[in-house]
Amino acid sequence: MHNAEKISITLPPDMLRDIRAAVAAGDYATTSEALRDAVRAWQRQRGEDAERLAALRARAQRSLADPRASLGEAEVLARLDALLDSDAA
Repeated sequence: MHNAEKISITLPPDMLRDIRAAVAAGDYATTSEALRDAVRAWQRQRGEDAERLAALRARAQRSLADPRASLGEAEVLARLDALLDSDAA
């Protein structure tokens, strides 16, 4: 492994037991490999979360910039009822 740095972490017993069980089962060669896999999953999740947040922010900005008149509460409820009725059919 290139430029790897050794660290020390503290895990609750149940997490450590799960990691050791995965290594014993042959899912991973070492606890370090299992933890690297967990960190990669965490990194992927953070990236996906950031993408979703960016998409939501962009959608909100488009909505705020939309020149069309806002809908009133009654019209929103009527549209939602129509959508729910069409889904039930």
